[in-house]
Amino acid sequence: MNDAAALRLRRAVRRTHDLTRDRAATGRDPAQADDLAGTFATDGALGFDPFPLLRALHEAGSHAVVVGQVAGIMHGSTELTGDLDLLWDGTPEQARALSDALAASGCTGLADLGLAQVAYQVTGAAGDLCTPALSWGGMDVAPCLARAVTAHDPSGFTIRYAALDDLIRMRRAIGRPKDHRRADELERLRA
Repeated sequence: MNDAAALRLRRAVRRTHDLTRDRAATGRDPAQADDLAGTFATDGALGFDPFPLLRALHEAGSHAVVVGQVAGIMHGSTELTGDLDLLWDGTPEQARALSDALAASGCTGLADLGLAQVAYQVTGAAGDLCTPALSWGGMDVAPCLARAVTAHDPSGFTIRYAALDDLIRMRRAIGRPKDHRRADELERLRA
């Protein structure tokens, strides 16, 4: 279990708050992020706080795995983000745990969890809930669920997030400019 990863995420959330404190809302949500700047340039970064949902996932028994830039930050990336993307297995049991965590975090109006990808919004965070059925540029992401690593947050819960090699492969498979840049950064961190 890695305590440093959760602390890196806590520092990044504080930096996000500091850097966006005086930023005016633009009306651009994380779904409208461009492929270069990412969600930090959207309103998703305003008040971004993934920790209530991460704690609720733990408490609900969800096996969802943090992917995307939050996972990158947990591995040491310095680029900030404004969304929290999760990979989960799509089973009915995990759908219930995920639904419970989302409800506990203030989610209303969640779309059908039977879909390969569903957008969500809770207090402090928004993002995508993805299953292995989603096309990941030809990559089979199902094994990433079993290879996820765990971080212990100092406030008493665990966070599951994508292993470094899996996250790099996910970035390369998706292939947007920000994904290649972030994969390059993660590869430098690994060296």
